[in-house]
Amino acid sequence: MTLATLDRIGDWLLPTLARFTFAAVLFPYFWTSALTKFDGILTPSVGAYAQIYPRALEATGFDPSGLGVIPHLVVLLGGWAEVVLPVLIVLGVMSRLAALGMIGFVVVQSLTDIFGHQADAATIGGWFDRASDAVILDQRALWVMVLLVIVFKGAGPLSVDYVLQKRALG
Repeated sequence: MTLATLDRIGDWLLPTLARFTFAAVLFPYFWTSALTKFDGILTPSVGAYAQIYPRALEATGFDPSGLGVIPHLVVLLGGWAEVVLPVLIVLGVMSRLAALGMIGFVVVQSLTDIFGHQADAATIGGWFDRASDAVILDQRALWVMVLLVIVFKGAGPLSVDYVLQKRALG
């Protein structure tokens, strides 16, 4: 097998496996988390505010109405992003943009865990150490790597993106 053959195989196999890995490992995590964020379509739950603005919500006596319009919009849009973006990735619809959005989501989630929830050093972890199980730096670096494959390689041939691209060119 030549390197050119491996490159051709990689062009369709890597994005397909990245989406499969996302669907198998991360989709259930994000979907379950998203479902805790809503009391109604446009009504974020108190838990959503607690996840995204833990200290600010505590300062209001756990009354989200004391947070204002901007935090309400952030919680609402963040909750919907957690619902919509994973579905788009799994289906292979606007996959590059959805994966880029999920990378942003993971970065904000990680910063919220570190600063908002004051994660301890073991939870944050450190790169280039012998431990590979830190929830934030180690795990989320792998999540972002899976998403970067989709950003740079697209969704692969088993996707709505691929079908639409073939129709547009064909």
